[in-house]
Amino acid sequence: MMKRLMDIAGALCGLLVLGPVILLLAVLVRVKLGSPVLFRQVRPGMDGRAFQMAKFRTMTDARGTNGELLPDADRLTGFGQFLRSSSLDELPELWNVLKGDMSLVGPRPLLMEYLPLYSDRQARRHEVRPGITGWAQVNGRNALSWDEKFELDVWYVENRTLWLDIKILFLTVWKVIKRDDINQDGEATMTRFTGSQK
Repeated sequence: MMKRLMDIAGALCGLLVLGPVILLLAVLVRVKLGSPVLFRQVRPGMDGRAFQMAKFRTMTDARGTNGELLPDADRLTGFGQFLRSSSLDELPELWNVLKGDMSLVGPRPLLMEYLPLYSDRQARRHEVRPGITGWAQVNGRNALSWDEKFELDVWYVENRTLWLDIKILFLTVWKVIKRDDINQDGEATMTRFTGSQK
């Protein structure tokens, strides 16, 4: 109950205080990357239930001669990279937190197609609401392997407390300021998960 109250209070304060920033970013995304301003995608939430997550878009819709979307690295602009490295692209997720789809802190919501690929232990990450930030994000983020990231997610599920959430929120601010561990080596974002490597 206290966690949910903190989520509601945090999301409301964030939307009110950062409202002008969110509006400015929406205008800049529209000008620099076009429409739509928001990138919406169905992600698995608590217990694997699907919900629609919203972020500011960071990539263009550039396509090759065959009509297929170009690789992420070719569609990620300098402005989009700035949004990701500063985590400003995540601000629309405050609305997901307010709605109850997400929490301020929890395992990051990944792709629906990953659900059948998890081991029983890895699937425990869905025992809680997904978060805007989480234990894996402040302990390596995209520099981690999938197995390392999932182990940190499960550790959070098994050890979560209100004080741990507060610690993660403070560490997140520090990580964002330093812009640490945004991408995996050699990748624009993170390699796709194809199953446990263990």
